[in-house]
Amino acid sequence: MSQSMVTPNRVEEAGWGSLELFKIEPDVSVLQTLLTDLFANHWDQILFGPLIQGAAWEIKAPEAPKRISMRDGYLTVDLGTWHFHLCIGEHKGTPQHPTPPELARHRRTSRAELFRQINSDGTPNSWGLRLFNGHHEQQITIFFPNPFLSDEMQFLKEPDWSRLALWDEVRKTYLGLEPDGYDRSGKRMIHGV
Repeated sequence: MSQSMVTPNRVEEAGWGSLELFKIEPDVSVLQTLLTDLFANHWDQILFGPLIQGAAWEIKAPEAPKRISMRDGYLTVDLGTWHFHLCIGEHKGTPQHPTPPELARHRRTSRAELFRQINSDGTPNSWGLRLFNGHHEQQITIFFPNPFLSDEMQFLKEPDWSRLALWDEVRKTYLGLEPDGYDRSGKRMIHGV
């Protein structure tokens, strides 16, 4: 595989490097299929939560979800003792309490993108998915398995490129992209500033 076979849709610069972003259509059927697959079939491989300036939640599910469902535009992932909701579709409220259209647009996912974090040395460091609502506020970040880290979040002596399988699968399924040799160009993880 050659270096950087695929050009991202957008690049965001940051003090520690940059994020290469690959747009996924924020259509409810696409997002429901993708999120259901990630949480039903890969729950034990992913970390998830909000990732905003000043807070990084890296939650790992202790077991497979008890239920994943859709209601009034919200995908609910029920993990037993706790659950979360993401507004990914049309949200109307109830007949007694309809949701105003502007609030419904605010709540609903308006941007979905795969990302790869690029180190200050120019090589990929981290891979995942993130969703934003209609006001560009982050809803969730999902980190995919990292070839530089074990399941226990310990640094590996040598990269384990098999840990990019989920990244490769999601890119192929949702973007039609083959594995990219650039993803396998790093030597180590350089943790952010």
